[in-house]
Amino acid sequence: MKRTFKNTINFIVTIFIVTMLFSCETSLKDVQKFNQSSFVPSGEADSINLKYTDSGKIKSILKSAKMLDYSNIKNAFTEFPNGLTVTMFDENGNTTIIKANYAISYKKTDIIDLQGDVVINSHDGKKLETNQLYFDQKNEWFFTEKTFKYTDEAGGFLQGPGVDFSKDFKVFNMQKSSGEVNNLN
Repeated sequence: MKRTFKNTINFIVTIFIVTMLFSCETSLKDVQKFNQSSFVPSGEADSINLKYTDSGKIKSILKSAKMLDYSNIKNAFTEFPNGLTVTMFDENGNTTIIKANYAISYKKTDIIDLQGDVVINSHDGKKLETNQLYFDQKNEWFFTEKTFKYTDEAGGFLQGPGVDFSKDFKVFNMQKSSGEVNNLN
């Protein structure tokens, strides 16, 4: 009976140790997996109101409910998960207002990807609407392959897939479009 009792105790202890080792190994693997796939911002801001100035003049104002900064990764970017509103000023103080439900700005390329109900309103009544629009900050150029609708101050409109244009709407290139132009100046 002593031998059986001793065998039973050894068996229970062995099972306990094996269970502990497997439990620790699983936890260790989970921690390693978490560290590999962890994707957290290096900075986070709520209710931002950022003013960009050049030579003492305000060039643009960016407002957003939330900003996430991922400058701690190889291809750094800034994300605006709750959308943004940007007011741009030209040399005469005229404004162009850009709104989007979501945006991401890539630091290496200086490209901003605007998504979800993107609307641009210029001071002179021009309006562009689309679901996605890119802005090349270096060249001050907008472009998209998505369907767009452009309306002007005279009530004319253009629509279709794919457009690119300068930030002041002076140069406007379309792939395929249809519409009605009321005023050709």
